[in-house]
Amino acid sequence: MDAIDRKILAALQVDGRRTVTELAAAVGLSVSPCHRRVRALERSGVITGYRAVVDRDAVGLGFQALVFVTMGQEDRETLLAFEAAVARIPQVIEAQRLFGNPDYLLRVVTTDLNRYAALEDDALAALPGVQQLTSTLVMKQVVPERPLPA
Repeated sequence: MDAIDRKILAALQVDGRRTVTELAAAVGLSVSPCHRRVRALERSGVITGYRAVVDRDAVGLGFQALVFVTMGQEDRETLLAFEAAVARIPQVIEAQRLFGNPDYLLRVVTTDLNRYAALEDDALAALPGVQQLTSTLVMKQVVPERPLPA
């Protein structure tokens, strides 16, 4: 990966709907070499996809909680079952396995506190191997999800 590939990645992270012509102009290439580089970045797995960034408040999902999960059982089967079950809960928009304690961090969105409480009681607490859930409610998004640094 060279400096031009990094410029392409930076530009696409800001605006993934850019045409190849616009992208080529932004990074200082002609269209064909730019297109080849983008395809190579896609084939190699550096670019994993394209998506729209949606305003959670605009679609009624402005309530956000960070949930720290401590597992009671940590055998391979339980962890795999937990991870598979978490992946099926649409309100969990991010899940990370951590070193140390707690074992997992989940980012959860819902419409409001009552919906979150129901989700925690009905779905999160029932996940395989869970010993303890600790929730922290997000007051304000200070740094929104942003492109990776160049």
